[in-house]
Amino acid sequence: MTFYSLILTFIEGILTFISPCILPLIPVYVFYLAGSPDDGSRLSENKHKYTLVINSLGFVAGFTLVFVMLGAAATSIGRLLRGNQEILRKVSGIVIMVFGLSFLDVVKLGFLNREKRFNYKFDKLGFVSSILFGAVFGFGWTPCVGPFLFTALSTASNLDTVWQGMLLLFIYSIGLGIPFILTALAFEQIKGALKSIQKFGRITRMVSGIVLILAGIGLFFKII
Repeated sequence: MTFYSLILTFIEGILTFISPCILPLIPVYVFYLAGSPDDGSRLSENKHKYTLVINSLGFVAGFTLVFVMLGAAATSIGRLLRGNQEILRKVSGIVIMVFGLSFLDVVKLGFLNREKRFNYKFDKLGFVSSILFGAVFGFGWTPCVGPFLFTALSTASNLDTVWQGMLLLFIYSIGLGIPFILTALAFEQIKGALKSIQKFGRITRMVSGIVLILAGIGLFFKII
């Protein structure tokens, strides 16, 4: 595992956050995690903000646990298939490059444009239930998140130890989790900026496609 692979994986986590499938849903997640203030008093408002912060941390912890476990599993499977690892690495690199070309609209992969996520309802979120909510999010990512996660898992499958795979997916989760927590903390101040960012969805897709192609090339030629 190289420093380059860690940086690239962190960037993939950030791109996951601003992807066209996730970014428009951020206000929904924030409102859901925050709940409703009891009344208009300052005490209630402070409690409301405290709830949002705690639940956001729980939400991020939930999907981080899922992704880290997937990283451990990917590395373990890669070690079991060590004899065919060279072929698997090259195939994974090609698949990732195809994902990147799809983001650039060079090839068409229709399933990337369809959302598939769990619709699990929670009556009232606390820290523990927010962890569960985050885990559901981790297992039920939309297809546009899949290429980034697949890239991280493919890289993890070529690592030497399970701990390295877990660390790599932890870095991916941090890349996704930090902007989410920062958004929750300053949501009222930046919700206008979120709408502005959505207008640059095409640019986001192009940057995402380029990053995926670079990751695919790096994996194919064993650079990362």
